[in-house]
Parts: sequence; C-alpha cells; structure tokens
Amino acid sequence: MDYQVLFNSAVLVAGFFGGWILNSIYKSVERLDRDVRDMPRNYVSKDDYKQALERIEGMLERIFDKLDDKADK
Repeated sequence: MDYQVLFNSAVLVAGFFGGWILNSIYKSVERLDRDVRDMPRNYVSKDDYKQALERIEGMLERIFDKLDDKADK
C-alpha cells in the first residue's frame, strides 16, 4: 500500500469526524438559540412580575380599606 493512499485515507477519516463534530455543535447552538428565543413565552419577565404584584397590592389595599370602613360602622 502506498503511503499517499494511507495519508489520504487518514485525512478523509479525520475530515469526516471533524465535520460530524462541527455539525453536532452547530445543531446544539441552534437548539439553544431556539430555547432562548422561546423564553419570553415560558417565563415571566421581572418588569411584568412587578407590575402584576403592584396591581394585586392595589386591589388588596382597596379591599382592606373597605373592610376597615365596614368595621367602623
């Protein structure tokens, strides 16, 4: 067997596995990117959470004020 054929075969095998690894990394990065883009649909942002809590606190204050007025009478 000629050394050039052996060398070409080794380069071919190394190229195949290198390409396979790069493709696997590319797919993983794409999957991660898709998950990051879907995060706003799955999780609540901090600002939205604060606004919702402020709304709830406002409602509770009004309820407690009404209860306090009711207890005074």
